[in-house]
Amino acid sequence: MATPIQIKKLHSLKSALKMDDDTYRSHLSGYGVKSSKDRRFTIAKADAMIVDLEKDAIAMGVWEKRKPGKRAKATRPLADDAQSKKIRQLWLELHVEGKVVDPSEKALASYVKRMERVDALQWLTVAKASRLIEKMKKWLER
Repeated sequence: MATPIQIKKLHSLKSALKMDDDTYRSHLSGYGVKSSKDRRFTIAKADAMIVDLEKDAIAMGVWEKRKPGKRAKATRPLADDAQSKKIRQLWLELHVEGKVVDPSEKALASYVKRMERVDALQWLTVAKASRLIEKMKKWLER
């Protein structure tokens, strides 16, 4: 079955091409289905139809194919001192134990900010990092 994203794209192309429902359904019948939510409308068939409609829309000048966006890079480098590595290790252990749902660096940064009022691991003082490590050890023991 076609994905919701594919169906949205198909309907966007239908609108861009100013197709009426009868024309759209006849186009769908060329792929062996009656509607875009038909179970026989596979992902492969939906991709093929998207490619066909995109070609038509680009030729008419009503559609512009976009390149996929790039992923955002981390804005600051990760702290790599011994205490920060220990904090990350404890964070991942908490995740393995099921006490932390999100093991990501972003979630860890939120936890550090909530507990120590510091925006990033690399800005923790030695005393604050030690206190945080002890809190995390106690949390792991519970």
